Amino acid sequence: MPTHRIGGSTRAVEFAPRIAELLSRYGDAPLFRLEPDTIGIADPDLMNAVLSGRPANEHERPTFKPVQGSSVTRTEASAFMQALGADVRAALQRPVDSAADVSGPWPNAGQIYLRDLLFGREHLWLRLMADRRLEIAPKLTWAAVTTGAAVLGKPKRDEPLSKLSKLATLVLDAQNYRDRRRAMFLYRRMSAPTCFTVSALVTSALWLGAPFRDDTPNRNILLEALRLLPPTWNILRMASPEFLSADERIGPGDDILLFPLLSHRNPKLWDAPEEFLPERWDELDSENHPGYLPFGPAGERCWARHLVLPLAERLLDLVRRDGLVISPDQTKAKAELGGLLKLSEVRMVRA
Repeated sequence: MPTHRIGGSTRAVEFAPRIAELLSRYGDAPLFRLEPDTIGIADPDLMNAVLSGRPANEHERPTFKPVQGSSVTRTEASAFMQALGADVRAALQRPVDSAADVSGPWPNAGQIYLRDLLFGREHLWLRLMADRRLEIAPKLTWAAVTTGAAVLGKPKRDEPLSKLSKLATLVLDAQNYRDRRRAMFLYRRMSAPTCFTVSALVTSALWLGAPFRDDTPNRNILLEALRLLPPTWNILRMASPEFLSADERIGPGDDILLFPLLSHRNPKLWDAPEEFLPERWDELDSENHPGYLPFGPAGERCWARHLVLPLAERLLDLVRRDGLVISPDQTKAKAELGGLLKLSEVRMVRA
């Protein structure tokens, strides 16, 4: 894998070849053709022109795209969003467990901590929905969902409702097997990506910048990690006539990939773009800085950003509290090609 160093760091990121080629070949290109039917865009003005062409359709929204061909309604999506928001707020109000240990391989160790923090008191089959191993194949996920829905049946709750997550109650309140299976699938779509994304973000922050100065705010560290290694590193827009006016090189059959991974490194938009500099966010506005799209564009920003950052700060607090450091003998971490940009097997140890 090609190796990429951030500033003067002794640690390097080994990007998957396709991502490394994207960085080296198209880093300063505003628009480029990736495939015969796919256009890539990294220029902020062009990205805005495309994004203002039309709202994202249901197939372009990963969390709420159709389930087994059936659309997720706005009411249904809103119910699950509100439930997860309530679960995150409740978890953040609890004191940090003094015995919590997040040493070991990341992002797995962080993901397990978050799963237990948010959903640790659930039924085994619900806890399984937030397990990383279900990422292996979509068929494995669906098998776990269908089996779990059958095992749960119409359960008799043996715990007070206050001990269950709000997401769990949406599953347990389903009136029949079909509704319960659908609710479990949406539980998976909400719980797992939240834990994965937060842990991946904190892993990137640690790899890029640890150890941090004591006076460096967690929020600045995370905003800078989102700039250099954004988990959502590309945004898909499927071919649509509304996009043709954005640029004459876009054809009627062209899908479009917008690349925050590139716009976040544009030297026209950032001072020292390859440097990990959390202090830059003392002055910059993360909601409005040109080309900064870690949670999508203005007007369509991911609703979960208000959950991701507080959870990531909680997790980063835990690492800093315990004085965990990256294993001194590890100098490279791999960033595989996938929908979520994350580093793998970063070894965190006690100093």
